[in-house]
Amino acid sequence: MSLEYAERRIKEALKLAQGNTAKARQQVIAWTFEDSKLLHALAKPHLSGIVAYNIERVASGRADAAREERPVVEEKPPPKRNAANGRAKEEQFGLEILKAVAGSPAIFGLEDPGAPQKRPSVSKNHIEAIQAITSKKKS
Repeated sequence: MSLEYAERRIKEALKLAQGNTAKARQQVIAWTFEDSKLLHALAKPHLSGIVAYNIERVASGRADAAREERPVVEEKPPPKRNAANGRAKEEQFGLEILKAVAGSPAIFGLEDPGAPQKRPSVSKNHIEAIQAITSKKKS
Protein backbone atom coordinates (compact mmCIF):
# COMPACT_ATOMS: atom_id res chain seq x y z
CA MET A 1 0.00 0.00 0.00
CA SER A 2 2.73 2.49 0.90
CA LEU A 3 4.49 2.04 -2.44
CA GLU A 4 1.21 2.63 -4.24
CA TYR A 5 0.68 5.78 -2.18
CA ALA A 6 4.14 7.08 -3.08
CA GLU A 7 3.54 6.35 -6.77
CA ARG A 8 0.20 8.19 -6.69
CA ARG A 9 1.83 11.23 -5.11
CA ILE A 10 4.68 11.15 -7.65
CA LYS A 11 2.17 11.02 -10.51
CA GLU A 12 0.37 13.96 -8.93
CA ALA A 13 3.64 15.91 -8.71
CA LEU A 14 4.44 15.14 -12.34
CA LYS A 15 1.01 16.37 -13.36
CA LEU A 16 1.43 19.59 -11.35
CA ALA A 17 4.89 20.10 -12.87
CA GLN A 18 3.57 19.39 -16.38
CA GLY A 19 6.00 16.50 -16.84
CA ASN A 20 9.07 18.41 -15.62
CA THR A 21 10.87 15.82 -13.49
CA ALA A 22 13.11 18.32 -11.69
CA LYS A 23 10.12 20.37 -10.54
CA ALA A 24 8.21 17.21 -9.63
CA ARG A 25 11.17 16.10 -7.52
CA GLN A 26 11.16 19.43 -5.69
CA GLN A 27 7.43 19.10 -5.07
CA VAL A 28 7.72 15.58 -3.67
CA ILE A 29 10.55 16.68 -1.37
CA ALA A 30 8.44 19.60 -0.15
CA TRP A 31 5.52 17.24 0.52
CA THR A 32 7.73 14.92 2.61
CA PHE A 33 8.24 17.70 5.17
CA GLU A 34 4.50 17.68 5.85
CA ASP A 35 3.53 14.10 4.94
CA SER A 36 5.40 11.54 7.02
CA LYS A 37 3.47 8.72 5.32
CA LEU A 38 4.97 9.76 1.97
CA LEU A 39 8.46 10.06 3.43
CA HIS A 40 8.19 6.61 4.97
CA ALA A 41 6.88 5.11 1.71
CA LEU A 42 9.80 6.57 -0.23
CA ALA A 43 12.47 5.62 2.32
CA LYS A 44 11.17 2.16 3.32
CA PRO A 45 13.06 0.15 0.63
CA HIS A 46 16.31 1.90 1.59
CA LEU A 47 15.86 2.06 5.36
CA SER A 48 18.00 -0.97 6.19
CA GLY A 49 20.96 0.39 4.22
CA ILE A 50 20.55 3.91 5.63
CA VAL A 51 20.48 2.62 9.20
CA ALA A 52 23.43 0.25 8.64
CA TYR A 53 25.50 3.05 7.10
CA ASN A 54 24.79 5.45 9.96
CA ILE A 55 25.52 2.84 12.64
CA GLU A 56 28.85 2.06 10.98
CA ARG A 57 29.63 5.79 10.62
CA VAL A 58 28.96 6.49 14.31
CA ALA A 59 30.73 3.33 15.50
CA SER A 60 33.85 4.15 13.48
CA GLY A 61 34.02 7.73 14.78
CA ARG A 62 33.56 9.36 11.37
CA ALA A 63 30.41 11.11 12.62
CA ASP A 64 32.37 13.01 15.27
CA ALA A 65 35.12 13.90 12.79
CA ALA A 66 32.61 15.16 10.22
CA ARG A 67 30.79 17.24 12.85
CA GLU A 68 34.04 18.95 13.85
CA GLU A 69 34.89 19.79 10.22
CA ARG A 70 31.51 21.29 9.22
CA PRO A 71 29.92 24.40 10.67
CA VAL A 72 26.50 23.95 12.25
CA VAL A 73 23.77 24.97 9.81
CA GLU A 74 20.16 25.36 10.82
CA GLU A 75 17.83 23.27 8.70
CA LYS A 76 14.72 25.01 7.45
CA PRO A 77 11.83 23.43 5.59
CA PRO A 78 11.61 24.55 1.97
CA PRO A 79 9.54 27.70 1.54
CA LYS A 80 6.10 27.55 -0.04
CA ARG A 81 6.17 28.37 -3.75
CA ASN A 82 3.90 30.75 -5.56
CA ALA A 83 3.99 32.41 -8.98
CA ALA A 84 5.46 35.68 -7.64
CA ASN A 85 8.59 34.21 -6.10
CA GLY A 86 8.86 31.00 -8.18
CA ARG A 87 11.79 32.23 -10.27
CA ALA A 88 13.77 33.42 -7.24
CA LYS A 89 13.20 30.08 -5.51
CA GLU A 90 14.43 28.18 -8.58
CA GLU A 91 17.62 30.25 -8.55
CA GLN A 92 18.01 29.61 -4.83
CA PHE A 93 17.56 25.89 -5.43
CA GLY A 94 20.31 26.03 -8.06
CA LEU A 95 22.63 27.74 -5.60
CA GLU A 96 21.90 25.09 -2.98
CA ILE A 97 22.85 22.38 -5.48
CA LEU A 98 26.11 24.17 -6.28
CA LYS A 99 26.90 24.49 -2.58
CA ALA A 100 26.24 20.80 -2.08
CA VAL A 101 28.53 19.89 -4.97
CA ALA A 102 31.28 22.26 -3.86
CA GLY A 103 31.05 21.23 -0.20
CA SER A 104 31.63 17.82 1.25
CA PRO A 105 28.67 15.71 0.13
CA ALA A 106 27.24 12.91 2.22
CA ILE A 107 28.92 9.59 1.55
CA PHE A 108 26.68 6.54 1.38
CA GLY A 109 27.65 2.92 1.64
CA LEU A 110 31.08 1.82 2.73
CA GLU A 111 33.08 4.34 0.75
CA ASP A 112 36.14 5.82 2.39
CA PRO A 113 35.88 9.61 2.66
CA GLY A 114 39.65 9.97 2.28
CA ALA A 115 41.53 10.89 -0.86
CA PRO A 116 41.58 8.35 -3.68
CA GLN A 117 44.33 5.80 -3.34
CA LYS A 118 47.23 5.96 -5.81
CA ARG A 119 48.33 2.83 -7.56
CA PRO A 120 51.40 1.29 -5.95
CA SER A 121 54.61 1.63 -7.91
CA VAL A 122 55.82 -1.35 -9.92
CA SER A 123 58.45 -3.46 -8.17
CA LYS A 124 61.86 -4.14 -9.67
CA ASN A 125 61.10 -7.89 -9.78
CA HIS A 126 57.98 -7.23 -11.80
CA ILE A 127 59.86 -5.11 -14.35
CA GLU A 128 62.56 -7.77 -14.69
CA ALA A 129 59.96 -10.51 -15.16
CA ILE A 130 58.23 -8.59 -17.96
CA GLN A 131 61.54 -7.81 -19.65
CA ALA A 132 62.50 -11.50 -19.46
CA ILE A 133 59.20 -12.50 -21.08
CA THR A 134 59.48 -9.95 -23.87
CA SER A 135 63.12 -10.65 -24.59
CA LYS A 136 62.63 -14.38 -25.20
CA LYS A 137 62.64 -15.24 -28.88
CA LYS A 138 59.84 -17.36 -30.25
CA SER A 139 61.14 -20.61 -31.71
